[in-house]
Amino acid sequence: MEYLYTLILVVLLIAPLFVMYQSHKNGKKVKGAMLFNIISFFAFCILSVTMGIGQSAYAAADTATQAASSNGVGMIAAALATGMSCIGAGIAVAAAASSALGAISENEKTFGKALIFVALAEGVALYGLLISFQILSKIG
Repeated sequence: MEYLYTLILVVLLIAPLFVMYQSHKNGKKVKGAMLFNIISFFAFCILSVTMGIGQSAYAAADTATQAASSNGVGMIAAALATGMSCIGAGIAVAAAASSALGAISENEKTFGKALIFVALAEGVALYGLLISFQILSKIG
């Protein structure tokens, strides 16, 4: 039964990449493929969490299993804090850096101001990383 769950998780991870590759190869817009990617990501998360809860339900009397279950939720929280902040920072840096390059090409005196905006956008990822370290220190 574990092999079936593992196979389903692997398919949920690989299928979006295959769909996006096929859409890009055929010259279609990848908007539908991105939607499929997001849906499969959340399906992967839900299936991963439910698999962990189902396994710990049989050993509810064991306190070590309960502690491991709460540690798992903390690990997911730390991963989401880091992942989501890095995605947001990537989007912000992409917008700020391209604008900064355009401004610098017109006027070289704007380099310092542009660098500050790009650094502020990158700071978002560092804040998410700090929050994940705090979460991991609480569960450890």
